[in-house]
Amino acid sequence: MVLTTVVARLQEDSPMGGLLVISYKILYYQPIKNHAAKLGISSPPAYLSVSQNVDTLLKGVNYASGGAGILNDTGLYFIQRLSFDDQINNFKKTKEVITANIGEAAANKHCNEATYFIGIGSNDYVNNFLQPFLADGQQYTHDEFIELLISTLDQQLQSLYQLGARKIVFHGLGPLGCIPSQRVKSKRRQCLTRVNEWILQFNSNVQKLIIILNHRLPNAKFIFADTYPLVLDLINNPSTYGFKVSNTSCCNVDTSIGGLCLPNSKVCRNRHEFVFWDAFHPSDAANAVLAEKFFSLLFSSAPSPTPAPSP
Repeated sequence: MVLTTVVARLQEDSPMGGLLVISYKILYYQPIKNHAAKLGISSPPAYLSVSQNVDTLLKGVNYASGGAGILNDTGLYFIQRLSFDDQINNFKKTKEVITANIGEAAANKHCNEATYFIGIGSNDYVNNFLQPFLADGQQYTHDEFIELLISTLDQQLQSLYQLGARKIVFHGLGPLGCIPSQRVKSKRRQCLTRVNEWILQFNSNVQKLIIILNHRLPNAKFIFADTYPLVLDLINNPSTYGFKVSNTSCCNVDTSIGGLCLPNSKVCRNRHEFVFWDAFHPSDAANAVLAEKFFSLLFSSAPSPTPAPSP
């Protein structure tokens, strides 16, 4: 999983004045590369390699960090992962560098006019709450855990607002109960209904938070983008999109605790027929399909969230 942040000055005739993408989720697609191409900008370099290069920072920067989540303890067993708080702090450093070079007024204008895409939370489930050997899954009920997630996300979105973010698009989570690492827990490799219900509950709570923040914060224009039905349709109807297999991975590493494709892994020959590359991530072919669907959805109209199941 990669978490990405992009700060990009778009072309003058672009429908948006700027683009900031903060994170990119464990499931579904690779929106950074695909969206950047559609918007006429190149895929951004890693933040740690260009942290002091203001010209590059103004064009685009990637704050990728595998395994990170909303909570700081998510992904602790990954080496040197940067949490969402860490990513926001790096964005703060980015703004400081930009301010020192172009002035406070211009830097504030740049950040105010940017559009911020955020997709985060999958790791908080897959690499935290759903892992039996980690504390959060033992310490909290799901209702308690989701309250912790939302309260933490509330503070993080407000931190971004204080740094100048005004237009934020939050990507909702997709059906994590249908990824290969969760299907292996089912005898027939079926989607885990309970996990998907939890994800719908998370999405519903995020949408409520966004509504509250829009009322609370002056000039805030936060949007919830519901990716759940897009991903579920691809998984349930793979042949519609040119795929044959959606219940297992091309890399054949479907385990609940591992699942990453390694150099010695046995890879399928017909990878373009698989929705999933490994136990967590979609294939490049699926990435392209989902990015196209999301991009069309985003710029046609603001999507309505999938309703959470009744208690």
